[in-house]
Amino acid sequence: MDKVGLGAINWIVLVVYLVAMLGVGVYFTKRSGKNTDAFFTASGKIPAWAAGFSIYATTLSAITFMSTPEQAFLTDWSYAAGNLAIFAIIPVLIYFYIPFFRKLNVTTAYEYLEERFGVSLRVIGSLLFILFHIGRVAIVIYLPTLAITSVSNINPILIASAVGGLCIIYTFLGGMEGVIWSDVIQGILLLGGALLVVILGIFTINGGFSTVISDALANDKLITVDNFQFGAAAAAIPIIFIGSIFNNLHQYTASQDVVQRYQTTSSIKETNKSLWTNGILALVTIPIFYGMGTVLYSYYSNVEALPDGFNTSAVVPYFIVTTLPVGVAGLLIAAIFAACQSTISSSLNSLSACVTVDFKQRFFGKTGQDVWIARIAIIIAGILGMAAALYLVSTNRAETWNLFLALTGLFGVPIAGIFALGIFTKRANAPGVLIGLFLSAITSYFIQQTDLTPFAVSVVSFFTSFIFGYVASFFFPKYNKNTTGLTIFSRNEAYVKPDSKTKVS
Repeated sequence: MDKVGLGAINWIVLVVYLVAMLGVGVYFTKRSGKNTDAFFTASGKIPAWAAGFSIYATTLSAITFMSTPEQAFLTDWSYAAGNLAIFAIIPVLIYFYIPFFRKLNVTTAYEYLEERFGVSLRVIGSLLFILFHIGRVAIVIYLPTLAITSVSNINPILIASAVGGLCIIYTFLGGMEGVIWSDVIQGILLLGGALLVVILGIFTINGGFSTVISDALANDKLITVDNFQFGAAAAAIPIIFIGSIFNNLHQYTASQDVVQRYQTTSSIKETNKSLWTNGILALVTIPIFYGMGTVLYSYYSNVEALPDGFNTSAVVPYFIVTTLPVGVAGLLIAAIFAACQSTISSSLNSLSACVTVDFKQRFFGKTGQDVWIARIAIIIAGILGMAAALYLVSTNRAETWNLFLALTGLFGVPIAGIFALGIFTKRANAPGVLIGLFLSAITSYFIQQTDLTPFAVSVVSFFTSFIFGYVASFFFPKYNKNTTGLTIFSRNEAYVKPDSKTKVS
């Protein structure tokens, strides 16, 4: 397949976007450097709609920007059940989880685990998040770089360095406030960019929207009755929906990059509004991103054919650089960069919060240098992520990353099960939970070797972590802690820290 150049005007558009993102970080430098509260939670002064937009942009990466349309291009809209699952769990988050995070005024999600179980669970949860997100930064840089360079002659090292390097700089400078407002800009850009692809794609097809719909209906590219049947089919909507419930519970209850945003608003009411904002955006995503894939299917069925042996993971950037007008293509490549950068900057800031709060402050106390420790953690984690991404680019060894992702992913959903154990039970204790986490990881590993879909594996991971942890806790009754104010059975009662007489309401 012949590669194409981006062109001078498209390059100018892309550079203007990247410089603008750097400007956001510079603007918030002074406001973020006062203390760790300002650096990690923006001192609770972010409006609900912006926090909601930030959650949305954080969970929607460049991988999603390209793989979601690819899914609709190759099959249908069945994976949209995952977006519905996000909206469905919001009442659960608001009623059962948010009150505890806000009551304890936690900076990291894993502070709750210490209060409920002990410091060992806090350290394990935080460490797993740190390791996983260094890897996540690598793949979020690597896969878009691979996709864009597969259809253009842009140097992959230049792309990876520009995306990763600028993220490190503006996250270093602006803290969480800079990250959130960058997320808002990037979220608007990626949504607008996706919508633009849909509209321009429809106009380039003879017959327009009616042709797109007729092609989709004739080739089962939307939703069919078969999608609602249980079984081994990967596209079975009930399995996708249920599995996505537990995947999203992990992200919204046990993953620091999302939980950290719950403290950036002024009150629990504002936090709840931010979640509803995110939920609405998740629904809006369905027709835009899945519609993009359906439009591209119709375009390459009627207007022109894809090259032989084409890798469909690059279908979106290929359409952008080969079909769309000059300037517009640069804007849409910027949208892919935006989706990438919002995820990276959030991961780096949240990762630095874990390093600073869960390790440095927890074991060595607070000092006036904590913000600089956080900034150093951002640089180190960012460089490690970029180095891993550049290694993958140079060797083209995606299977190495897939193995790492499979192993570290084993501990994602099980951690969500541990949070659920803490909130929904009184008998769970640290030794039982640790045993449950270990047994769940083993079970999930062997389940992954079967023909079950990843969504079914998520369900198994969550429930094995919860059930094994609960049952094992009965063998260690002397480790039970006072859970007043830490479970749903006493959610309206004040929590008293064991080492003080301070009540937290």
